[in-house]
Amino acid sequence: MKEKILSVIEKNSKISIKDLAIVLGEPEEEVAKAIYEMESDKTICGYHTIINWDKTNREKVVALIEVRVTPQRGHGFDHIAERIYNFPEVDTVYLMSGAYDFCVMLEGKTLKQVSAFVSEKLSTLESVTSTATHFVLKKYKDHGTIMVSETNKKERQLITP
Repeated sequence: MKEKILSVIEKNSKISIKDLAIVLGEPEEEVAKAIYEMESDKTICGYHTIINWDKTNREKVVALIEVRVTPQRGHGFDHIAERIYNFPEVDTVYLMSGAYDFCVMLEGKTLKQVSAFVSEKLSTLESVTSTATHFVLKKYKDHGTIMVSETNKKERQLITP
């Protein structure tokens, strides 16, 4: 039942326990208990809202930073990851396979603010050997939600046979 709950709330975290119980065909008490257990053991780590910031007046810049590091003896990548994710500017850190070691996501008010973080804080960490910063110019889809405007939808309908 827990996996079914997770599948539903991943798409709609605002669903009520009552409605979730109906969807799953389970008693409300059991659903509530399962959710409580998953929150307690950190299977569910939080609830997020997907916001199209382009539709607001808030100015922000989102950056993806590729980071190459030299792993530390006895700690591997975990100690370096901890130092990176403890910066308040950092939203997300992934250990990656391939051309770089970490993918770091963050947002700032300006390109200059993000660049200053990379040059003054991230690049100066002892184990960091190189970084490459990429700025997100436009989101088309975020966590399964299409972020296009009505104009783009109409254009797609004209193109789609």
